[in-house]
Amino acid sequence: MIRQGGELRISGRVTNTSARRVGPARIGVRIGAAGAIDTRGGLAAVTHRTSLTRSDGPEVPGRTVRLAALPTGAERGFRLTVPVPDLELDGAGAYALTVSVIRSDGTGTGTGTGAGTGTGTGTGGVLGLTRTQLSAYPDATRLEPLRTTVLWPVVDTPRMEALTLRTPDSVLPVFRDDELTAAFGPGGRLRRLVEMGTGQPVTWVLDPDLIVHARAMAAGYRVARTPGGSHPREATEGTGGEAAAEWLAALRKAVRGREVIALPYADPDLVSLARGGGAPLAGLLRSASRAGRSVVDRALGIRTRAGVGWPAGGELDDGIARYAKLLGLGTVLASGAGVTSSGQLVSEGATDDGAVALDGGTTALRYDAAIASLLLAVHPAEGAAGAPARLLLRQRLLAETLTAARELPNARRDLVVVPPRRMPLGTARVLLTVVAEGRKAGWLEPARFAAALRKPTAGRLRGSDGHPPARHASELPSARLAAVDRDRRRLRALTKVLSDARVTAASVRAALARSVATGWRGDPAGAASYQRGVSRYLTASITSVRLVPKSTVVVAGGSATIPVTVDNGLQQDLTGVELRVLSSRPERLDARERAVPVRASRAVSRTVRVRVKAYANGPVRLTAQLYTTADGRPWGAPMTFRADVRSVPSGAVIFVLGGTALIVLTAAFRLRRTRGR
Repeated sequence: MIRQGGELRISGRVTNTSARRVGPARIGVRIGAAGAIDTRGGLAAVTHRTSLTRSDGPEVPGRTVRLAALPTGAERGFRLTVPVPDLELDGAGAYALTVSVIRSDGTGTGTGTGAGTGTGTGTGGVLGLTRTQLSAYPDATRLEPLRTTVLWPVVDTPRMEALTLRTPDSVLPVFRDDELTAAFGPGGRLRRLVEMGTGQPVTWVLDPDLIVHARAMAAGYRVARTPGGSHPREATEGTGGEAAAEWLAALRKAVRGREVIALPYADPDLVSLARGGGAPLAGLLRSASRAGRSVVDRALGIRTRAGVGWPAGGELDDGIARYAKLLGLGTVLASGAGVTSSGQLVSEGATDDGAVALDGGTTALRYDAAIASLLLAVHPAEGAAGAPARLLLRQRLLAETLTAARELPNARRDLVVVPPRRMPLGTARVLLTVVAEGRKAGWLEPARFAAALRKPTAGRLRGSDGHPPARHASELPSARLAAVDRDRRRLRALTKVLSDARVTAASVRAALARSVATGWRGDPAGAASYQRGVSRYLTASITSVRLVPKSTVVVAGGSATIPVTVDNGLQQDLTGVELRVLSSRPERLDARERAVPVRASRAVSRTVRVRVKAYANGPVRLTAQLYTTADGRPWGAPMTFRADVRSVPSGAVIFVLGGTALIVLTAAFRLRRTRGR
């Protein structure tokens, strides 16, 4: 931003990308002929123009620099200083600023060089150009400031597996990788986000799952050798405990006394869940979110705001709104392009974010779609290498917000700024700079999240002809959502046989919630790998409780016991299971008990003795099957083996044979009587 009486300093580099030497040229500056740009639509149109036209205005006279001839592939830096009065600006507003490279002799190919950070095409002697915006706000300007709510997301991709390693003293979680160690450490993205946001007028947006990750790391954790593995002992000790503890301490200090939003646990992909049939998972996600908010409140010593959903891309339609309501989310962040308000000041073009009350009781908080797109599309790096990109983004954001304020200069309006979920540090720095400069000048006024929700106007959702194919492709497929739901049901079965199901159930439920996280968008391979890992863990847990196969046993005498071995490969004691043995020839051999309870310590095999009664000699096929005592459902595969009955006492044999003869005689007697009638 510039002020009257100062100087405009421009620097950049010119590179010859053509196939031949480019003769001497001059570099000049132009201000748009129409003066300050009146609308944000006009700002976008100027930015996307690639050729030099009369609309770009004439060169500022006497403020050019000469550029010597450039061989192919060569580049050269330049500096240009222009006193602000020479720009002849008309007042407050955003002006199109063009830096052009023109051949000194007035002739050229129209292509070949780039000035600053961009290249251009044109006719005549234009060799290249780049565009940006110049924002001016004279001291006497009095625009009604935009009440600006800036969200500050602290979110990351899920890292913790469903897997845990039980030790005599604790239960250690297993992580897919150890990348959070660097992110939490000095200079890491998550650490720097906390440091940069401290003391700033922003609303913090936290994923409770990330807080759970940090607390788990600080208490001790393991890292899988292969992501998605099913054996907890195939993991090494994590190294990020200290970094995670320091990050938590810094975050606790940063959010004290600030507005903090706790997203639903693991930041679920509301769009995919609503469109892909994720209704069966709603109960799991709802309970996980309640528990997650409690974790955040306790860990940070604050009271967070819950019930806020954040659909990817700000998409909101009736189905997404209904699903958000199913999860208990009363407020949904929505792109301003998708929601209309009966109280909207201008039907098209003018910025007017804020809360809109929709049918069904949902409140849509509209945010600025253009600014969100810019923040998502541009990823300026930290350090000197990212300085040009940061400058261009800064200039554009200043122009966007100032033009928004000028659209309706006397109206009291809202601006809601939503950065990308995994906000790059360069973007974060630019955003804070823009807010500070706009606030200092007077066209931006920081506002709380609660204020943006105050007094929502009645509105409705716009109709949609469909969502962009690229965005649709990034959604979680319905087949994966169905797989997550199957795993949810399998977990319910597993918990019935565990002596201490609480920890295991909590770990797997959290992993199921992570399986549908928005963070997996753009990483389909990672999403599939994570979900398969959860499924493999459940399969391994379920199949680790099994009957050890056997082939033949010998039953000698009328009464005996048959040993059946139950293998418990779980990390905790096995309870809630009973063994039943069925005979193919109960008249020859039968079990005395309908079911035998099974108790087995963790990671051991237990021999269960089944009492049987023999009535006759000979072979019998027996089938052993485990059942859950809670609901009598079969557990695992049955095991069939042969029993050879030998040396049964004669009394028992006579009893069996005598009984058989009696049955035959009775049947014959009845047959004669029937014939007689």
